[in-house]
Amino acid sequence: MDRIMKPLLKLSRAIDALNETVGRGAWWLVLLCIFISAGNAVARYGFNLSSNGFLEIQWYLYSAVFLGAAGYALKHNAHVRIDLVAGRLSPRAQAWIDLFGHLFMLLPVCAIMLWFGWQAFAESYRINEISTDAGGLLRWPIKFVVPAAFALLILQGVSETIKKIAVLRGLMQPAAEKPPETR
Repeated sequence: MDRIMKPLLKLSRAIDALNETVGRGAWWLVLLCIFISAGNAVARYGFNLSSNGFLEIQWYLYSAVFLGAAGYALKHNAHVRIDLVAGRLSPRAQAWIDLFGHLFMLLPVCAIMLWFGWQAFAESYRINEISTDAGGLLRWPIKFVVPAAFALLILQGVSETIKKIAVLRGLMQPAAEKPPETR
């Protein structure tokens, strides 16, 4: 194996493990969302109690699930794609298309989102931003999720780029096109 590619593939495996862990953690957040949603509905309709904080924590958790699972979805090739042309191409040609997409679309857009997301989080944290709704929550924790999620997506984009280069150099086989396992 190429002297440069061996440590890069090791880095890729570490990034994959990180996003796998975060993605599986997002599964548990879905369960927590369900419990909070059900508890909020019972409190509201059963006891005529309501809390903006409970509504906002649901939104925060759903956002964390969606954003936190982005790197996991990229790792498992589960993002929405339209493969009318690319699906008919060889695995090598598909690797070239993916490599181009990662380098010139995914990574630059994620870097921009990370930059602006970090600025929004930093300002929110600086002013200790709180929801304007009565009983609302702090806003900076959820605003931190945005740059954190895009950082994870950038890392996974780097991992996928490394793997595409390894495929193009004949150092590894293309990944099988299959959705992630569900439980």
